[in-house]
Amino acid sequence: MDSLIAAAVAFLVSFISIFFVLIFTRRFGLYDHVDSRKVHTGNVPRLGGVGIFLGFVVGLLVYTILREGTTGFRVWGLIVGSALVFVMGVWDDLLPWRARIKLLVQIAAALIVIFAGYVFHTLRIVGLGVPFNLGWAGYVITFCWIIGVTNAVNLIDGIDGLAGVVSLIAALTFAYIFRLNGNIDAIMYCVILALSIGGFLLYNLPIPKAKLFMGDGGSQFLGFTLAVLPLIPGKDGFVGVNVLFAGAILIIPLFDTVAALWRRTREGRSFLEPDKFHLHHKLMMMGFTARQSLVILASFQTLISLLVLVASRTRGLTALITLVSVYILGILFFTVIHVRKEEILEKSKLL
Repeated sequence: MDSLIAAAVAFLVSFISIFFVLIFTRRFGLYDHVDSRKVHTGNVPRLGGVGIFLGFVVGLLVYTILREGTTGFRVWGLIVGSALVFVMGVWDDLLPWRARIKLLVQIAAALIVIFAGYVFHTLRIVGLGVPFNLGWAGYVITFCWIIGVTNAVNLIDGIDGLAGVVSLIAALTFAYIFRLNGNIDAIMYCVILALSIGGFLLYNLPIPKAKLFMGDGGSQFLGFTLAVLPLIPGKDGFVGVNVLFAGAILIIPLFDTVAALWRRTREGRSFLEPDKFHLHHKLMMMGFTARQSLVILASFQTLISLLVLVASRTRGLTALITLVSVYILGILFFTVIHVRKEEILEKSKLL
C-alpha cells in the first residue's frame, strides 16, 4: 500500500505541477529559444523538468517516510545531489551559465552521492560469475559514470519525447533487474522516477505536438538520477546493477556522446561547441520526421532493454553472448546511421 501511495503521488505531483508551470511560463514568456540546432518552431514553454523533479522528490520522500518513518542519509544524498544539478539546469535555462561552471556543479553533485554511498564496488564479468572488488578504482569509475551519463542524457534531448521516453524505459529496465535481486527500495526509486516522467510525457509527446519541453533542468536531472539508480545498494551494501548492464541499458545516450566526442575531436572543435549531428539529427537528415525518429529510437531502446533483461535472467555463456550482442547491435546501429549521414553530406557537396 505504501508503494502504491508513493507511486500515485509521484505521478500526480508531476502532472499537476507541470500544469501550473505551463501557466507560469506563458505568463512570463519563458519560451525555448529557436536557433540553428533546434528542430522546433514557434514559442514552446520550457521548464517541464520542474514537474519531473518535484514528482520524484515528493514521491521518494513519501515512500521513505511511510516505509521507514524517517528519511535516511543515503536518500538525502540522492535528493541533495539531484537538486543541485536540477537547480543549475533551471538557472541555465533562464540565464545561460558557462560550461565550465556547470561542470563544477555536476562534479559537486557527483561527490555528494558518492559520499552518500552510491558507488560501483564490484565488477562481475558476465559468464564468469566471479565478482572483482574494484577498490579505489570503483570511486573513479563511479565519478566518470555519473558525469558521463548526466551529460549524455542532456545531449539527446533534441526532439519531442526522446529524452523522456528513453529515460522512462531505462528506469523500468533497472526496476526489473532490481526485482531479480529482491531490492524493493531500489525498485520503488525506479518506478517513482518512471511515473514522474510519465506525468511530464503527457504534455511533451508530439500528439499532435509538445506543449512544453523539459529544458536543461529536466534533462540534467534525468541524466544524473539515471546514473545513480544502478548504484543503489541492497541491505548487504553491494547489490546494485552491474556497470556492464547499466551501460548497455543507456547505450543510446552513451554512444551518441562518444560519437560527439570523436566527431568534434576529429574536426578540431571543442566538445562544448554544439552541432546538429546527434543521432536524432542524423535520422532526420535521412528523411525521417521528428515523430518517426522518436518511434525508431524508442523501439531500439525497447529492443536493447529486452535483450539486457534476457541477459540478466540467464547465466554463463548465454548471458555473455546476449550482453555482447547488445553492444555489437549498438555499434552496428550507430555505424549504419553514421555512414548514411556521410553519404548524404557527400551528395550535398556535389549539388
